[in-house]
Amino acid sequence: MAFVILGAAAGGGSAFFVQLFPLLLIFVVFYFFLIRPQQKRAKEHEAKIAAVQKNDDVVTAGGLMGKVTKVADDHVEVEIAPNVRVKAVKSTIANVQPRNAKAAND
Repeated sequence: MAFVILGAAAGGGSAFFVQLFPLLLIFVVFYFFLIRPQQKRAKEHEAKIAAVQKNDDVVTAGGLMGKVTKVADDHVEVEIAPNVRVKAVKSTIANVQPRNAKAAND
């Protein structure tokens, strides 16, 4: 009787790993196709924001487009119209176009 119980426990352990394998496979797929690319994009965006300079064209998360006139540690001053300047927190900048960027339709 004791031998049967030990045999059942050994079989149950391998069944557990067989059931766990698809979950691990799903996690690996999610990591390589979703999590890792998102982290890469976040790092690239962070680097873009850190490298913002005067005269760069920026788009804020609120949709304001303008040219950077002053850069500070945590915010930038953006000219959105002639003689209209606003301060924007760097983390709210959605996109940065460098000064020498070529237009999309050229």
